[in-house]
Amino acid sequence: MPGIVTDDIEIKVRTPSGGRGGSSSGGSDGDGAGGPGGDGSGGSGSVPQRTYITGMTVGLGGILMFFMALVSAYIVRKDIPNSGWHPLAVPRILWLNTAVLIASSFTLSHARKLFKSSDQQGFRHWWSVTTILGVFFLVGQIIAWQQLRAAGLFLATNPSSSFFYVFTAAHGLHLLGGVLALAWILFRPTHRLTQGTATEVAAMYWHFMDGLWVFLFLLFLLGR
Repeated sequence: MPGIVTDDIEIKVRTPSGGRGGSSSGGSDGDGAGGPGGDGSGGSGSVPQRTYITGMTVGLGGILMFFMALVSAYIVRKDIPNSGWHPLAVPRILWLNTAVLIASSFTLSHARKLFKSSDQQGFRHWWSVTTILGVFFLVGQIIAWQQLRAAGLFLATNPSSSFFYVFTAAHGLHLLGGVLALAWILFRPTHRLTQGTATEVAAMYWHFMDGLWVFLFLLFLLGR
């Protein structure tokens, strides 16, 4: 009995697509490459919000390593015999600056609590207060530099004054970035991340800068 030969038949089904050259695998939730962001990164849902928190955690780890390297150099340099190290008298305004920065952490926490309770007006008020306190801290640091200059202590006067200027300048620049971030969240809409994530990431950074300054202040007081 002769064999029966069957041919494989391939059926292609063409489905209508909204994009050019689209296919049925383009995703049905609008978060893919064909979504509003074009490259898949423009919408708030295209990147998991947790990614920003993880990125901030990694970034803070890098900042911590940088400052710990400076602290190590500070300790080693201070303990070198006959190195010309003269203990630096900490400007009194640093006490006020420290109190202002600690207060800003409390106002920031209160602002986030109001945000979670959907009190936008209260959130914006206390978020603004935190931003202003950050500016006050930076102005206070500049005044501390002026007091040192008036006392004849400059960057190259002795190793202790050099480290003081380096520490405060590095911390001040990082805190300035935090102030700008707070102001951005307050006045500009966020696109790639939700406002809730933005406030959480900014709070992480701000509290870290607060704790870092308290550590540096104690170093200036006790590690002279």
